[in-house]
Amino acid sequence: MSDWLTKIPEAARDYIAGRRLDEVECIVPDIAGVARGKAMPASKFARQESFFLPNSIFLQTITGEWADNPSGAFTEPDMVLVPDFDTVSAAPWTADVTLQVIHDVLDQQGNPVPVAPRNVLKRIVSLYAERGWRPIVAPEMEFFLVARNIDPNQPIQPPMGRSGRRAAAKQAYSLSAVDEYGKVIDDIYDFAEAQGFEIDGILQEGGAGQVEINLAHGDPVALADEIFYFKRLIREAALRHDCFATFMAKPIEGEPGSAMHIHHSVLDAAGRNIFSDEQGRETPAFMHFIAGMQAHLPAAIALLAPYVNSYRRYVPDFAAPINLEWGRDNRTTGIRVPISGPVARRVENRLAGMDCNPYLGLAASLATGYLGLIQQENPRAECLGDAYMSQDELPTNLGDALDLMVESDPMREVLGSEFVDVYESVKRNEYKEFLQVISPWEREHLLLNV
Repeated sequence: MSDWLTKIPEAARDYIAGRRLDEVECIVPDIAGVARGKAMPASKFARQESFFLPNSIFLQTITGEWADNPSGAFTEPDMVLVPDFDTVSAAPWTADVTLQVIHDVLDQQGNPVPVAPRNVLKRIVSLYAERGWRPIVAPEMEFFLVARNIDPNQPIQPPMGRSGRRAAAKQAYSLSAVDEYGKVIDDIYDFAEAQGFEIDGILQEGGAGQVEINLAHGDPVALADEIFYFKRLIREAALRHDCFATFMAKPIEGEPGSAMHIHHSVLDAAGRNIFSDEQGRETPAFMHFIAGMQAHLPAAIALLAPYVNSYRRYVPDFAAPINLEWGRDNRTTGIRVPISGPVARRVENRLAGMDCNPYLGLAASLATGYLGLIQQENPRAECLGDAYMSQDELPTNLGDALDLMVESDPMREVLGSEFVDVYESVKRNEYKEFLQVISPWEREHLLLNV
């Protein structure tokens, strides 16, 4: 592997041009989307063909505990990690010259490990490919910049801006609001450029210190890799300026939550959007895709809203469409059809939270549309009014969401039954831990009153 630097993207070559590469970070995204792996001297990386990690990394919860292994004994056999050189990217916040690389995860027989989130997304993309289709996605990333919080018992506060005041809410699309933490944004741009990422736009969202970054459309696996990398670079940029970046779905009480809206289209073998016909009209496939989302999103919510906090975002009248209605240019619907020309005709899923693992969020969302294309059902009538008034059709807590996922035969089939079982085990463990925590609300209102 001594010639590996000839295989890496141009942005990574430019980053190390004329400098000695010190370190390589070998990375695998786990169930939560946390970067697991190991760092090593670049000289050692060049001498090895593959690397190893125990399969137990996919049984670790967000709290660091270990979930039960649904397949049996907890023996922790090694998995084989093979570097995907297309993912090599700079780590521009480090003191030395460092590159990071995402690895494919295989078993010892060379087969993709079915519970690895990146492999789950690849599985969904391959289902499309078997039908002669190529899915295209465009994600929107929302997150909060917040004041440093080193005491979990204290509420999250907005960050201090350059004016000396804390960031204010209800400043959507305000350029002045973005300028308040402009130095963080500058570093985000600089880090993204060093890593070769294209930002389609940055804007102020409705919450205090809430920012949205839009990414250009493209291949689902490549975009999931970018979001995975972006989360880290945004956190690093914030830390440079004495604040935190958080991707929690609902970090601040009384403020809107953070979503990861996902735009989808599907191309045929000739590169044509199957959602538009030759006259530019909507096709039956377009309607089938929407119908699939309406039918199967309830069983996918456990992946799109993976934590107890995720369901705090699903509050009526808080800019989160908690419904399965669809509509053209209607932001109150959970499934929105944005204004576009025939070539760019697409469907936007507005239900996913920014706290989801990007690989699993994109996989789940694409899976629902795929099932619609296969089953060829039609959606119910378009919602032309305020969909916030629609009847609740989605699970309102993690336990109910997991029940719907594990009981759905179609979702098991497309995601892989082994993955669904492992995911359920990890999330049941997290949910059980949460239920043992007594909240300030309970102490305030129940301690002396019941």
